[in-house]
Amino acid sequence: MQQAFNAIDKDKSGVLETKDIKQSYNAKKHPDVLSNKRTEEDVLIEFLDTFEVAFAHKNQGKTRDGKVSLDEFLEYYQSISASIDNDDYFLVMMNNSWNLDSKKPVGRAWAGEY
Repeated sequence: MQQAFNAIDKDKSGVLETKDIKQSYNAKKHPDVLSNKRTEEDVLIEFLDTFEVAFAHKNQGKTRDGKVSLDEFLEYYQSISASIDNDDYFLVMMNNSWNLDSKKPVGRAWAGEY
């Protein structure tokens, strides 16, 4: 997970800002995008908000900072990985979401096609 964070942090600032995330995050295969219910931008904004809500909660309601620290990133993905039974699927999800291996996203990773 730290490898993913480092790959996304293009300017090596130690925090992910919206511009970093927009350059790497891939929502093309999100089910709502595929069914035209939502745009890739909508999915990205909702995703970014998960980090902001966690930040505000952990910091007693302090103003959201618009940045994702390594700790926030790791905490988020540790909870996600705990809910996934298959490590290979988790890796595919990370690669697809963040375009880490520059390959075409796997279309149906949840169906075991990875």
